[in-house]
Amino acid sequence: MSNQNWPLFEVFIRSKNGLSHKHVGSLHAADAAMAIENARDVYCRRNEGVSIWVVPSTQIVASDPEDAEALYEPAKDKIYRHPTFYTVPDEVGHM
Repeated sequence: MSNQNWPLFEVFIRSKNGLSHKHVGSLHAADAAMAIENARDVYCRRNEGVSIWVVPSTQIVASDPEDAEALYEPAKDKIYRHPTFYTVPDEVGHM
C-alpha cells in the first residue's frame, strides 16, 4: 500500500489530565500505531498533550445539521436534565 492510499485518521489530544480530548486535525497513516506516532510528532512537539486518540475517519458518523430540530427537540421539554439552576463553586474548575 503506497502512502497515497493510506487511510485518513482524525486526531484528538488531551492537553491536561482531567480535561476532554479535543479534535486537532487529521493525518494519513498506514495503521493506528503509525497514526499515534505521527500525531505525537505533528501535534505534540512542545509537550502539548498527555493523551492521544486516533480514529479512522471512515468510522466517524455524524448527524445531519438539517435534522437538528427533530433530533434535539425531545430533550427541550425535560428541563430536569439540564442543571441550569445549580451554581458551580470556583474550586471545581474545568466546568
